[in-house]
Amino acid sequence: MKRPLAVAITGGIGAGKSAALRAFARHGAATISSDEIVHRLLRDDEEVRSALVERFGPGIVGADGEIVRSEIARLVFADPAQLAWLEGLLHPRVSRVYLAWRDELGRRPDPPAVCVTEVPLLYEAGGEERFDAVVTITAPRDLRMQRSRVAGDERERRLLPDEEKVRRADFSYVNDGALDELDAFVAGVIAKLLARA
Repeated sequence: MKRPLAVAITGGIGAGKSAALRAFARHGAATISSDEIVHRLLRDDEEVRSALVERFGPGIVGADGEIVRSEIARLVFADPAQLAWLEGLLHPRVSRVYLAWRDELGRRPDPPAVCVTEVPLLYEAGGEERFDAVVTITAPRDLRMQRSRVAGDERERRLLPDEEKVRRADFSYVNDGALDELDAFVAGVIAKLLARA
């Protein structure tokens, strides 16, 4: 099995992690988003759904039978104990899904050279050891506030400062320019990773 080089993208809320993930995909990397995995778990994992309803009550289930993520966010982000419980429920499952996906890529007849996932709480959850390289995406605070209505809220205060993430990362990028600049940065990261593989 030839495992692809595993890259994690991290950074603050509204920094542009998803845009960076899409840029890696445009340059041929296999990509998966932690958010996508969480959506899938909330939709398809009966154990997760049952635990959530037991903890928060039936009010978190919408008329369509789906878990209402905004309702869960309202309940947990102002309550550190509830948030810790939710992260304890979801983080190990997200990691398992990601690692299974990465293993499946490695078993393909022609595996991709690089696989990338976006992990908002990478350093905070101690997950960096699972990756061959970490890319930190930052952006000025006012720009992040424009991009995300939640930047600066309770979630943001739990994150490591950008300076610390940049210090610990293998690559970093200030995402305050045009899309082609982000693309050029990503192309450079991939070239450097493949050169040292």
